[in-house]
Amino acid sequence: MLPVIAVTSGEPAGIGPELCLRLAGYAGDAQPVILGDRNLLEARAAQLGLNVTFRDFCPKNPVDRGILDVVHIPLAVPAQAGQLNPANGPYVLALLDRALAGCQSGEFAAMATAPVHKGVINDAGVHFTGHTEYLADKTATPLVVMMLAGDTERGPLRVALATTHLPLKDVSAAITADVLEKTLRILHADLRGKYGLAAPRILVAGLNPHAGEGGYLGMEEIEVITPVLEKLRAEGMQLAGPYPADTMFTPPILAQGDAVLAMYHDQGLTALKYATFGKGINVTLGLPIIRTSVDHGTALELAGTGKADPGSLFEAVAEAARMATRKQS
Repeated sequence: MLPVIAVTSGEPAGIGPELCLRLAGYAGDAQPVILGDRNLLEARAAQLGLNVTFRDFCPKNPVDRGILDVVHIPLAVPAQAGQLNPANGPYVLALLDRALAGCQSGEFAAMATAPVHKGVINDAGVHFTGHTEYLADKTATPLVVMMLAGDTERGPLRVALATTHLPLKDVSAAITADVLEKTLRILHADLRGKYGLAAPRILVAGLNPHAGEGGYLGMEEIEVITPVLEKLRAEGMQLAGPYPADTMFTPPILAQGDAVLAMYHDQGLTALKYATFGKGINVTLGLPIIRTSVDHGTALELAGTGKADPGSLFEAVAEAARMATRKQS
């Protein structure tokens, strides 16, 4: 039995639906099931000249390469490639709710998500800052950790974030000792449980240029970050840093760790996406379910052209399946 992975098709005007269509040719160790409007998927396949056979998902369906299993969730209004419509904001969230319910019930082993458009969901009157925060709220998880990962020439690169979708001016106040400690505990636990690393080595970035340069460029490293690292090292965690972020991503330092904890979004993800874009994935750590995602956005300018690269979605499905298999073993 291959793990069944729920794949949400994301923003209907973006590239998500056509990326999901490519999963009809998926040959990895998973059974992907697409959550979305079947009429939309069929129309997008016809638009792109793709010969895809669709089938309503049933848990008893045998795995059949070339057939795309679909859980039909209807659009609110018809969708056109590249043209956002706030009326479909609730539809996008309904995809996530259905995938989450299936993961919680055991119908699905994990979920992988195609990109959504935060702005159009907010335009629909729903406060939405991202998949990570939405799933945390829906599962009553007090703190989750966003981590992106991808393969490089030197091996896997994993970058977790102490803060996620915040304005830069709010980052320092958000990095408290309590939050940082809980973030490191979640990262450490999931590197062990979901990645099978018995004694994970974590590299921790400073917040300020030159990691504060002894307090001359900021006190967060001295007052918050270092005390937390010392406390957790005393418990046996392998934590190195805080490092200046501009040198932490050099090969000699990265070779000393299994994952990096960056203090804010662009500090960590600029380097990660430079090294792995198109093949990287997003993983939400700390949830009671397994969730992975692509590392890119809705790319409205590419929607309907057939030029979107499905590599990140393929890897998100594969990583979700690997995690689900480890969980079962």
